[in-house]
Amino acid sequence: MAQDDFKHILVGVDDSPDALAAFQYAIHRAKADQAELIIASILESDEMNVYQALSKDYVHGERADLEQHLSEYVKLAEKAGIAKVRAVIGEGDPGETIVKTLIPKYQPDLLVIGASAKTGLAKHFGSQAAYMAKHAPISVLVVRE
Repeated sequence: MAQDDFKHILVGVDDSPDALAAFQYAIHRAKADQAELIIASILESDEMNVYQALSKDYVHGERADLEQHLSEYVKLAEKAGIAKVRAVIGEGDPGETIVKTLIPKYQPDLLVIGASAKTGLAKHFGSQAAYMAKHAPISVLVVRE
């Protein structure tokens, strides 16, 4: 194995075209490096109003939708020939959750993310990608569509 091969690649996905491009790159890189692919999505609490946040049914429904969405990504990765794939869900602010929770927990050596934030407060107050690139303790690859 070459020195610059990655063993565990974490890719953040959402509904944006940039995230899909990041996912496609992560599959390519994981296949080339024979790396484990960890596909992460974040349940953003700031996207819910107070009534939705208090409703267990609403939160459960959102999580179920996210789990279904992630299972489709897992199937695509497996179909592309990635041997080790797993999906994880975090909750809260996407950038902070990935940097402060998911990276320490799963110990990836590369984070692949899309460049744009189309939803949530991030579109008003700066880019999640910029936050992760600045604060992640590992290499970060930002993919633009």
